[in-house]
This record gives sequence, structure tokens and C-alpha cells, in this order.
Amino acid sequence: MNHTASNLTPLLNDIVAGIYQAYPTLLSKFGEAGKKKCLEDNQHHLAYLALAYKVQDSKIFSDYAIWLDGVLTARGMDTEHLILNLELIQEAAQKHLPGKQGSFYVECIEKSVNRLKETNDTA
Repeated sequence: MNHTASNLTPLLNDIVAGIYQAYPTLLSKFGEAGKKKCLEDNQHHLAYLALAYKVQDSKIFSDYAIWLDGVLTARGMDTEHLILNLELIQEAAQKHLPGKQGSFYVECIEKSVNRLKETNDTA
């Protein structure tokens, strides 16, 4: 299955809504431009998940998650923010991507979150 903007919209909307629900101050801090950036970031996350699914290699996504965590923590973000984001993607995938692809995404994210927790001792 190829991701297109239209078939990802409900999934992306759920993810971004979850992030802004968990961190309500983001809207006042970053405004609508921040929401747009959050949406774009999650499109990148989903692109890496799609690539991992295409080649059936979850390590592609977990390596991306570890790299991204390094970038984000260097910019002052906490690993827990990324973990929450990934868990929201996982929930949205369960809801919007039934079948093998959704199952792969869920398992892939689970492995990635576990690696992030192990790497950062965040239990």
C-alpha cells in the first residue's frame, strides 16, 4: 500500500490531536505553524514506517527513531516526547491501518520504543 496524502489524513489528524491533547501549551507556544510542522514531522515518521514495511525490516524504523532521538535531545527535547509521539502513531495505525501493514507498524513501533527506553534507561 502506498501512502497518499488523502489516505493518511485521518491517521495524521489523530496523531497530531493526541500530541496537542497531551501538551496543550504547544498551541499557544507555537500556534498553527507548530501544528503544521508537527504534521510534517509525522509524515516523515510514516514514510520511514512505510519503507520498513516495504522491505519487511523493522530495524530501518528503529534506527531512524534512535537517530531522531539524538537530534531532538540535542535540541532540548525529552525522549519521552518522541516515545509519546510513536505511541500515538501506534494507536492511529491500529485504528486506521487494519491487516498486515497495521500489525507491522504496531510491532515496529513497539520495538523502537523498547530500544529508545533501553538506550536512554527510560523505563
